[in-house]
Amino acid sequence: MGTRADFYIGRGQDAEWLGSVAWEGYEWEADDSDLMQAKTADEFRAAVAAIEAERDDFTTPAEGWPWPWDDSNTTDYAYVFHDGEVTIPDGHVDWLPNMAARKNVQWGSKKGGILVVGG
Repeated sequence: MGTRADFYIGRGQDAEWLGSVAWEGYEWEADDSDLMQAKTADEFRAAVAAIEAERDDFTTPAEGWPWPWDDSNTTDYAYVFHDGEVTIPDGHVDWLPNMAARKNVQWGSKKGGILVVGG
């Protein structure tokens, strides 16, 4: 299974989900990454767009929520831009949006981060 990551601007049910990656979602956790250095929503959005441009495991909102769970509390990393800084929640938080209505699980694809083994 992959190390998944989700990207948001804002907190709560109105947070804007920018997309997700299925593999190696820890790559941007370093304080010196462009993503973690973002000081404005536009800078964060640009950093996420750069991630999307270089990866084939990026899922956009138009493609639907790629995970079988309903929010980012189960995802390995959630990068959240809020109040001028990027944070990664540590542990369960109640301010991540419920994505159940947008679910479009990517079973067995590069974008799903879940390997399906069959006979």
